[in-house]
This record gives sequence, C-alpha cells and structure tokens, in this order.
Amino acid sequence: MIQQNKVFLIGYSGHAYVVLDSILDLGLPLGGYFAKDYNVEDPYNLEFFGDERADDVGLVIDGNLIFPCIGDNAIRAKVVNFIKSKSFNQLAVIDKTALVSSKATIGLSTFVGKNTVINSLAKIGEGVIINTGAIIEHECVIGDFSHVSPNATLAGNVTLGSKVFFGVGAVAKQGISIGDNSIVGAGSVVISDIPANEVWVGNPARKIRGNNLGG
Repeated sequence: MIQQNKVFLIGYSGHAYVVLDSILDLGLPLGGYFAKDYNVEDPYNLEFFGDERADDVGLVIDGNLIFPCIGDNAIRAKVVNFIKSKSFNQLAVIDKTALVSSKATIGLSTFVGKNTVINSLAKIGEGVIINTGAIIEHECVIGDFSHVSPNATLAGNVTLGSKVFFGVGAVAKQGISIGDNSIVGAGSVVISDIPANEVWVGNPARKIRGNNLGG
C-alpha cells in the first residue's frame, strides 16, 4: 500500500479551521502546524512545530505537503513565496462539495471551500481563497492571493487582480475588472471597473477611499 503524504499547515486559527474540515473530509492525513505561537485551544489536536522559518523546517516536512492557512492576502502572499523559495511541495485544497468545471484551472496553495461553484474556463491563481458558497462564473480570472468571500458572486468574464478582497455577499456584473489590492465591501454591487488600490462599497458600489495596505 502506497503511503499518502501528510499535509502540514502554516497558520492555525479561524481560517485554518475551515481548511482543516475540507482536508479531513478529503481523507488527507495531517502532519501538524507551524505558527509563531502555540494555539492553546488546539481544537483539532495538531502537533505544533514552531515557526516555519526555523532552520530545521525542511527536516520536519521531509517531502510531505504544506498549505498556507492565512486569511490576510498580503501575509498569505509572503507565506506562499516562502514555501516556493524552499521548494516545499504544495497542493490546492478543493472541498469535496465544491462544483468545479473540468475546464477551470486552479493554482497551488489555493483553497476552494464548501458549496462553491467554479464554472467553465475560469482561471484561479495561486494562494487564492474561494470561500464558502461563492460563485465564480465562466471565464473569470482571479489573480494570485485574492480572496472571494462567502456567498459572493462573480458573473461571467470578471477579472480580479492580485490581492483583491471581494467581500461577503458582494456581486460583480459580467465583464467587470477589479485592480490589484482593491477591496469590495460586504453586500456591494459592482457595475463598473475598479482601479487598483481602492476601497468600494454600496449598491451600486462607489469608491470611499484608497487602499494602501495591499502590500
């Protein structure tokens, strides 16, 4: 019998719990987690291996898989780039309830949550979060390290740049483009393009300020 690779996590708090449920439902064995601090609550009874930047992290992982469980886009980008710099083995975690077209593409270190829909020819970058119940329609393009929040909907041919945060229940009409590091607030309805580094909210969505935190 071929031994299945274990999955090690970087980060172990709120978002990680959602990812862990999906990993366990997929039947993947867990190796433990890396983080700056030990999680005292430890609801999944995982072994703690300290900071992922420690010199011996490669010995701990030892050819197994590693996945970033970080909700913040900018921090997740740094973690994924660290993983790549060490040539650690990555995976995409796609919940077994997700409906993903065979013609869609999904990058490594990306999480696709429960009851999501990703339709034909959609292209999802690396280190992306497609959260619970989100709908990504045909031919959408989502840049690296972006986050599409629960129950959000992107109509066909929508483009999100890198490190975009698209809020809970927000909607983008067909053909819209949203620039790098921009934020769309919860429940917003986007009917026009959004430049990079801006925060938009409302129905219809309008700019309220710039965003200098995308990093």
